[in-house]
Amino acid sequence: MKINIRLIYLYLFSFIGLLVVVIGAIKMVDLGMKVFVFKDADRYEYTMPEMSDEERKLVKVNAEKDTKRNREREFSNSLAMIIVGLPLYLYHWKTIKKENKSG
Repeated sequence: MKINIRLIYLYLFSFIGLLVVVIGAIKMVDLGMKVFVFKDADRYEYTMPEMSDEERKLVKVNAEKDTKRNREREFSNSLAMIIVGLPLYLYHWKTIKKENKSG
């Protein structure tokens, strides 16, 4: 196996694709842990002492909506990383394997 620019390119992009998939998977597991195990890990509630009960309820509802939006955003980002990274990795790795067999 001789090393050339094309082979370096293939290994580099295969590595980048795999790295993107791993990061996406880690983010997905992190989100799953927050949703199912550590349910209050990403919830924040800010209240002021002089708030009325109605204002506190409104702040709580808005905080829950923000948490839901943030989780959806994190899920879509993680999924996008996996969807982009997996084909990038698989294509370049398959090409490397094919070249190793023929070469």
